[in-house]
Amino acid sequence: MKNLIIKDGQIVNEGKIIEGDLLIKNGRISRVGGVIDSKEAVEINAHGHMVMPGVIDDQVHFREPGLTHKACIASESKAAAAGGTTSFMEMPNTKPSATTQEKLEDKYEIGRKTAYTNYSFFMGATNDNLEEVLKTNKQNVCGIKIFMGSSTGNMLVDNEKTLDGLFSNVDMLIATHCEDEATIRANVAKYQGQDLHPRLHPVIRNAEGCYLSSSMAIEMAKRHDTRLHILHISTKEEIALFDNVTPLVDKRITAEVCVHHLYFNADQYETLGNKIKCNPAIKYKEDQEALFAALLDNHFDIIATDHAPHTMEEKSNPYMSSPSGLPLVQHSLQIMLDFWKKGQISIERVVEKMCHAPADCFHVADRGYLREGYHADVVIVDPNKAYTVHKDNILFQCGWSPLEGTTFPCSVEKTLVNGQIVFDGETVHDLHAGQRLLFKH
Repeated sequence: MKNLIIKDGQIVNEGKIIEGDLLIKNGRISRVGGVIDSKEAVEINAHGHMVMPGVIDDQVHFREPGLTHKACIASESKAAAAGGTTSFMEMPNTKPSATTQEKLEDKYEIGRKTAYTNYSFFMGATNDNLEEVLKTNKQNVCGIKIFMGSSTGNMLVDNEKTLDGLFSNVDMLIATHCEDEATIRANVAKYQGQDLHPRLHPVIRNAEGCYLSSSMAIEMAKRHDTRLHILHISTKEEIALFDNVTPLVDKRITAEVCVHHLYFNADQYETLGNKIKCNPAIKYKEDQEALFAALLDNHFDIIATDHAPHTMEEKSNPYMSSPSGLPLVQHSLQIMLDFWKKGQISIERVVEKMCHAPADCFHVADRGYLREGYHADVVIVDPNKAYTVHKDNILFQCGWSPLEGTTFPCSVEKTLVNGQIVFDGETVHDLHAGQRLLFKH
């Protein structure tokens, strides 16, 4: 492995921007800042560029095993690398679902062989696998995932006694998808037999269903002092459920917001239709604006994607039979840099919410910051080079994006994973440089 020196960049790290160099030796960061002279390192010129930690995405669906006609760990981690994401945490609702220790380790073995970036996989909870869940090793698994709303396969946990058993017994982070299934089913019943338009998605999967489920999860977590992380908050009503005073490292209940809930709103169902159909639904403009404000004032701790690809053939079905989810991991950093260039968020806050906070929230070992001794997961961004999303540069296996035709103001110029240049601005190199994420507890 070559030693590298990133020269003369604008280093964005720990709430500051400093000019200087960054030295990488044996896949780890050796020095940060100042003028570094190293005759033994290959030089990367970063003049006029931003140098930041790699993005850690705590919520993706890479579809392997069993749904590989949509995506696989290799294809989607390759797309992630091209977008500046150097670590991912993947969800258990594959086929078969990762609801036994054996099935979970099968996914880790695929990651070991094929991932371009660092990887971790959630253990999935069901109504009847508590014994398996409790075997999970919190030093090398990111968390337990509970779908408190319908999902692929037999993963809906809707039994209150089961939920209470999970919240009272699990001693590691529980991540939840919160939508009340009874509310959704009642809303669907109102439209039985009708040919529906995607604009009804936020009516069927409404704010009430989200709030009922999120508030129930929080009540259980408080009762049992469970470490709870609620995924993809989508409504203005839910914001007040979360604390924005306690420092992240001391919080027992945390929340994330996803880029699509910040970037899109219900008006766009008219033009994008099922392409932006996802669960929980993209809501209304007032929700979108409230979510962004809540991100800025620390009600939300993390920015993620919930990257969830489907084929265009599947997405082209009528609304009720079109699957929920959209591909985003290649463009999440682009979206947030666009907000930065528009003056809506600082670059330091983007790095905090996409890099530092996921590492802190999940206790990821030696990643998420540009610190001496940490793994060299680094992204170099050209802040003045525009980038347009089109079919020729989309790396998702599904081959499409709801962002096609969008021009973003910044470009990812290089992505380094464990000190290796995986993406050079044009090509993702055939380097399966990813490592299994480890966690400090």
